[in-house]
Amino acid sequence: MPQPRPPRLAVLIDAENASARIVDGLFDEIAKIGEASVRRIYGDFTSSRSRPWIDVLARHAIIPQQQFAYTTGKNASDITLVIDAMDLLHSGRFDGFCLVSSDSDFTRLASRIREQGVDVFGFGEQKTLESFRQACRRFIYTGNLIPHQTVEGADAAPPAPPLQPLSAATRIIRKVIAQMETEDGWVSLGPVGSQLGNMASDFDPRTFGFKKLSDLVKKTNAFDVDHVEGRPLRIRLKQQPKPVQVKAANGSA
Repeated sequence: MPQPRPPRLAVLIDAENASARIVDGLFDEIAKIGEASVRRIYGDFTSSRSRPWIDVLARHAIIPQQQFAYTTGKNASDITLVIDAMDLLHSGRFDGFCLVSSDSDFTRLASRIREQGVDVFGFGEQKTLESFRQACRRFIYTGNLIPHQTVEGADAAPPAPPLQPLSAATRIIRKVIAQMETEDGWVSLGPVGSQLGNMASDFDPRTFGFKKLSDLVKKTNAFDVDHVEGRPLRIRLKQQPKPVQVKAANGSA
């Protein structure tokens, strides 16, 4: 029986609002989602800002779409990217789009693609406005895609700090658990992860310094964890210990 084909994706990169340093991590991440059938990048590659991309295009088979800056203040690259995205959308050949940019001007494009029933995966810096992040099915911070050095001696660069504090993760996980009402308060971690993605498109354990959601949950120390071999991991809000009653000498409490 033939293997089902992975989702076919169109990857459109805004060279002026994305760093070439993310390219390896970007396509590793996209490979987890599906097949990058179209790979295009838009910018003026004669400018110093976009030139670093030239060195990595061939390695990832990215097709450059050169847009000369004929006038100041006009971004022809953005317009060309939008036109191409709509052409690709109406071809009906793609299951999803990967928009690589921190520019919130693409918010309406992302919304329009999703209105057509096609998924949008955004990739951008943490400064990206919430409107664009939430217009995407998922939004991945590019800071999580750049490999960082491991500390090996006094002169080595320390690893980059997490993009957000653990307290931010605790708040949203608590909110999800509160919505998933159960008789005993326990919920399986898998559905929690799915609901986190639905509630916040940019939720990612890596943003808090962890590769896996289970490790993040344990580190917050805000949840009880139940993990019996052969069963899904479950969590609940940490239960406060019941106060111990001390009996008086005469036997009364």
